Amino acid sequence: MAVWIFLTATRDLLVFKLKDSKKLDAEVHRKYVYGGHVAAYMKTLMEYKPEKYQSHFFLYIKKGIQPDGVEAMYKKVHAAIRANFSAKTFEKKPPTKHKWYNLKKLTYEERKAKLIERLNTLNAAGRTADDDNDEDDD
Repeated sequence: MAVWIFLTATRDLLVFKLKDSKKLDAEVHRKYVYGGHVAAYMKTLMEYKPEKYQSHFFLYIKKGIQPDGVEAMYKKVHAAIRANFSAKTFEKKPPTKHKWYNLKKLTYEERKAKLIERLNTLNAAGRTADDDNDEDDD
């Protein structure tokens, strides 16, 4: 038995096994290419776990795709890809607000000024609290 292993562009691993007759089982591959395994899973979930079916395939349900219609959907998609094989380019929008994760490093003088400013605000806040406490004591 021969085994062929391919690595696709999306880094998925495809494994093909040749039987002793050295022929690929075209029906099995056709089933996977056209989503037969997805349709079988949909049918299983519909029968045994309807709430899981609702959560997993909510977009299929929203578009009205039933398990029997999965193969037709895949055929339509494949035909559309073959009709226009060029990749669509999308223009990426610039971010509305830039996020700075690494802040600009402050110089020694800037850090010193920032510390003095913080100490002054703390001292001012402490003085007003002391003034309020003195008035309560009277």
